[in-house]
Amino acid sequence: MRPGAGTVAAVYGAAALLTVAGFAATLWQGIDEPAHALAFGTLIALGELVRWGAPAGAGTSAAAPGEPQSREPAPLAAAGALAYALLGASAGASTTHGVPQVVTVVVAGGLAGVVPHVAAGRGPGLDHLARRILTVGFAGLCFQPLYNTGELTRRLGEGPLHALFLLLVLVLTALCDAVLAALMHRARTVPRTATRTGGTPVPFGPLLRGEVRALLGIGSAVCATGAVMALGAAVAGLWALPVFCVPLLLTQMSFRRYAAVRTTNRQTIASLARATEIAGYTPPGHARRVAALSGAVGRELGLSGADLTVLEYAALMHDIGQLSLVDPVPEGATTLLAPEEQRRIALLGGAVVRQTGVPAAVAVVVERQADPYRDQPLPARIVRTVNAYDDLTGAVATGPLGALRALERLRLDTARDHHPEVVESLARVLARGGVAPAPPG
Repeated sequence: MRPGAGTVAAVYGAAALLTVAGFAATLWQGIDEPAHALAFGTLIALGELVRWGAPAGAGTSAAAPGEPQSREPAPLAAAGALAYALLGASAGASTTHGVPQVVTVVVAGGLAGVVPHVAAGRGPGLDHLARRILTVGFAGLCFQPLYNTGELTRRLGEGPLHALFLLLVLVLTALCDAVLAALMHRARTVPRTATRTGGTPVPFGPLLRGEVRALLGIGSAVCATGAVMALGAAVAGLWALPVFCVPLLLTQMSFRRYAAVRTTNRQTIASLARATEIAGYTPPGHARRVAALSGAVGRELGLSGADLTVLEYAALMHDIGQLSLVDPVPEGATTLLAPEEQRRIALLGGAVVRQTGVPAAVAVVVERQADPYRDQPLPARIVRTVNAYDDLTGAVATGPLGALRALERLRLDTARDHHPEVVESLARVLARGGVAPAPPG
């Protein structure tokens, strides 16, 4: 069995079991408040219809740093599902639906909404669907039994304490989703070499921190909208749903525009990075390899979000200063140059980067990649070490022996050039098989 397949199978199995149990219980007991079930099911279906259109196999936020849509491609559907799981009253009258009906409505509405996407060949990844089912089931289990038995109302009433309880449930649900997302990403990125060669698996801690940080973006808007919908429906009934959907829809549109700008920037930077390859200054694929491996090392060291984006951009453009050279460096290996020449190329590269419109922090990383590591920010340390590794594996030898000799050289240079922690993080990433593929959505 492929490493990590057990975790994926367990999550899928739990989601499937919860779905079957929900449908069976609902069919046996009948549907409570059909109008509410239809309204929330329609809302979830509409939310899936206006999803961001990420194709199957799209990565999570950890796999695609800085892309907000990778965390939750259908925020309106997620908010509607949470609202139904936390719905206790409607227009002043108590509801009686339970957890099985919540799961049934969420799954039915979600399936109805994704049919057009599947027909167009851009259906959602199964990971997102499984997490949606499990997290909504968790939220419903935390709220519905307490509310339907009257225990929640007796102890907290219908005032501020009730709202605080909903907030607590939302926090726990968000953490549950973050744990599931980190587990799935870890399972998807466990390379075969980790079990064959004894390499360490992808550390869970950095992945979980990245997922929790990602919740501060569109995830916080989803949770807030879900809670507001549930509280608004308790007073205004089903009319609250379209009213409170508007802010989240506007937020989704803003994130979509932001993501489009980010995608354009990344494509522009990637094109600029290829200029050194086209001109013959660096080997083909060097910038992409350094960027991919730098991102893996950055995640290993706990970077996420904007820091990973700066790291990626700087790694792509770290050799742009070589365009100022009259004679290309052999194999583009700046690591083998004198420190003064490395410094000059780095400063020229930073000057070019400042003209591209990317954040100033990217230019700083490019400029300082030739400094002693004690004077460098962490992204510059990472770029310098990974660039040196790629240079050395091309200039010293090829294959596994080249990688071992390159790491040995880097460890010998930890007095000035390479931070020991970065070198060891790189070694751990390489022991796992290098850069792992992005997990499916």
